[in-house]
Amino acid sequence: MIKLKTPKEIEKIRRAGNLVARCLELAGKMVEPGLPTIEIDRAIEALIRSSGGKPVFKGYGPRDNPFPSSTCISIDEEVVHGIPSARKLETGMIVGVDVGVELDGYIGDAARTFAVGEISDLKKRLMQATEESLAIAIDQIVPDVSHLSDIGYTVQTHVEARGFSVVRDLCGHGVGQKMHEDPQVPNYGQKGRGVILRPGIVIAIEPMINAGTYAVKVLKDGWTVVTADGKPSAHFEHTVAITEQGPQRLTILE
Repeated sequence: MIKLKTPKEIEKIRRAGNLVARCLELAGKMVEPGLPTIEIDRAIEALIRSSGGKPVFKGYGPRDNPFPSSTCISIDEEVVHGIPSARKLETGMIVGVDVGVELDGYIGDAARTFAVGEISDLKKRLMQATEESLAIAIDQIVPDVSHLSDIGYTVQTHVEARGFSVVRDLCGHGVGQKMHEDPQVPNYGQKGRGVILRPGIVIAIEPMINAGTYAVKVLKDGWTVVTADGKPSAHFEHTVAITEQGPQRLTILE
């Protein structure tokens, strides 16, 4: 069931989202060749906790295999849910950083993909198409008019026209007092289907776009999702509130 958020609740999500944005800004400043990804994770966790927040990814999931880190850091063919480690970034890689924060009982969730030094033209185009698809999908939302499926249709149309594919096995989600709430937000589909996007709905929109096939698989760690063909993937995400005035990005610096 979709729970509509009050303006006060949206402001609390915005505060959490602002902290997420600060974390991603920090990650962008840290990304450079030779840096172990665990160092990014540690720095972000320190920022979250010193700001009064809680990293919601840490310990998330099944009891026998909870996620061990505060951030998801995914390199090249890793689509999402990569586990930070001693692995060092290298020039030519792209690295997705996904951050979830709980602050005052409410969640903010966002992700960005960063280039490590000079990257290939393919990776540049992939990152650009993915980030553009997120922006276009948000901006086309008209409160009380747009359907949920219009988001996925917009993402899919934009990236497939540029030769890329949309991951089918993963999607965006509602955001509030829990990290994953209704509704699910696919990044593909037909227009005019699903619920109407009414004021008070808060969702995480997160295109996960592959350079090759849309097929993915999960590694033996039980978390890391990779492309089935080993080609690179990009991931961008914002938490977005539907308001009377239109869609509002809640995971931006203010």
